[in-house]
Amino acid sequence: MNLALLHLCDSLFPIGAFTHSDGLESATSDGRVATASDLRAWLDACLDETIGRLEGPAVWQAWIAVRDGDWAAVETLDEELTALRPSSAVRRSSRAMGARLLTTWSALHPGSPFDSRMTERSLGAGPTRNDATGLSLPIAFAAVCVSVGVERREAVEAFAYTRLAATTSAAMRLMPIGQTDAHALLAQALGRVPALAAGIAARNALESFSPQLDVAAMTQQYLHSRLFRS
Repeated sequence: MNLALLHLCDSLFPIGAFTHSDGLESATSDGRVATASDLRAWLDACLDETIGRLEGPAVWQAWIAVRDGDWAAVETLDEELTALRPSSAVRRSSRAMGARLLTTWSALHPGSPFDSRMTERSLGAGPTRNDATGLSLPIAFAAVCVSVGVERREAVEAFAYTRLAATTSAAMRLMPIGQTDAHALLAQALGRVPALAAGIAARNALESFSPQLDVAAMTQQYLHSRLFRS
């Protein structure tokens, strides 16, 4: 059992994921996600479209680049991942969480074999972009997994768990659903993760086409009142 991976995936780990809903707040506010059935469809869409086609493949590719010390490939992958995200709020939140993950992990594990450019970017000393500095969360997650000996496919599955769990946690604060029902939906989604990871390994490409999820993320800033930053 990799206790470091359990620590990384624990909701207590301070990367700020609890402050983001990735558009779910917008979807619950306008009634698109109002029932348990709606939430199941939202989790499936997140798993298939966001994790399965974009973030999961980014973790898959980043794992190899970090393991091989190919920092130019890491930078290129991070640029591509960012370019494929239509919502500026999602771009900022991913970079904020990625930066927090790398800086916190480096503080807890000073011997982590991160290239200086990665930690500098996380501290804001690297190239400045309009969205934010720091590496995106999937890239940072893959780097941490490599540093503690987590296998490549296991890293993708662990990342999927953290994103699905964060969405489920947000749902319990946004809509009338109990813990048991919410976790039953999470368990159903997690049951699909191994097959999804196998598909990512076979395809190995970043793609992005999830208009409803993207529109929800982009319109959240216009809500009258908000619980989440994005």
